[in-house]
Amino acid sequence: MNQRRYAIVELNSLSRDDFVRVIGPVFEHSPWIAEATWPKRPFAGLEELHCTLCQTVREAGEEKQLALIRAHRDLVGRAAFAGTLTPASTSEQASAGLDKLTPEEIAAFQKFNQAYREKFGFPFVICARLNKKQAILDGFRVRLEHSRRAEIQAALEEISKIAWLRLRDIAGGI
Repeated sequence: MNQRRYAIVELNSLSRDDFVRVIGPVFEHSPWIAEATWPKRPFAGLEELHCTLCQTVREAGEEKQLALIRAHRDLVGRAAFAGTLTPASTSEQASAGLDKLTPEEIAAFQKFNQAYREKFGFPFVICARLNKKQAILDGFRVRLEHSRRAEIQAALEEISKIAWLRLRDIAGGI
């Protein structure tokens, strides 16, 4: 992704609308997180910004947390084939090799996606940039054994990892 990078001092000085425009995409289709975090500026660094964003999610309550989890699309799902994933999600899935699957692997992902959604009522979320296709398939097998409460927590932890990497893309190295 070729996007402008921001120093933390710049992020701290953004208007609320600009902060939400820049930081909002860090959490999939959930700009409310950036909006609720903006008043907590200034942030000493990128780590503090990330921690504060994640604190906003933790304090939001289960209904908003589930909405955040449900904002994610299935890995190797209809949105991927239709080309309607966000650019970040498309790139992240490609980094895990999910854009180069055999028909059998596609069928396995679709089977796991369906079983996971039926059991938990939300999509399987994993930080694709930190995993490859086999690790993701293994993750399905392990996490399908979890309780719903444990899976909500697991999904939120994975979302935190995704957010950190996206935040570094926006502001890392500056």
